[in-house]
Amino acid sequence: MRAIKFVLLSVLWGVFSFPFLSVAAEFDDEEEAKPWKEAEVGLPDFPSDENLIPFQVGVRFDTGFFIDGNSVSVGSDGVIRFTLIVHSSAGARNISYEGVRCDTGERRFYAAGRLDKTWAKARGKRWIKINGGSNNHYAELYANYFCTVGAATLMDAESVRAVLRKGGNPRESGP
Repeated sequence: MRAIKFVLLSVLWGVFSFPFLSVAAEFDDEEEAKPWKEAEVGLPDFPSDENLIPFQVGVRFDTGFFIDGNSVSVGSDGVIRFTLIVHSSAGARNISYEGVRCDTGERRFYAAGRLDKTWAKARGKRWIKINGGSNNHYAELYANYFCTVGAATLMDAESVRAVLRKGGNPRESGP
């Protein structure tokens, strides 16, 4: 008799719980099925020297690397966008507006700065995988500033600026 009750209860539980399980599965599938969509991107004001925040890249001392603090943003799409200035000891200066996706380890080039302090928009919309070692400024920003494994996720522009000013994003210490 106990065995019959057990079988009957098992069947009833399966019949009544099945619709809930299938509904839950639909929600999971919906979440996974949503493709990532990049937010609309506008170009920032051209950088001013007083707003530049330096950051160190490997052991290179002949080249200066800077982020314009006023240009930093964290989009609703999770992309950290910023104006990057690379200044060589020979006097060359490259200015670009770029973005980094921590979720995928990718970067995107949006625009290049011109001598007349205007932007030339990029033709492509391609995301590029961030690769490289300690002398690569993209790898440095990704691994040690913006997307540090074990550190808090940067959710707003002020947090990004604070990490840049501090010299990197320290990993959180676990228990």
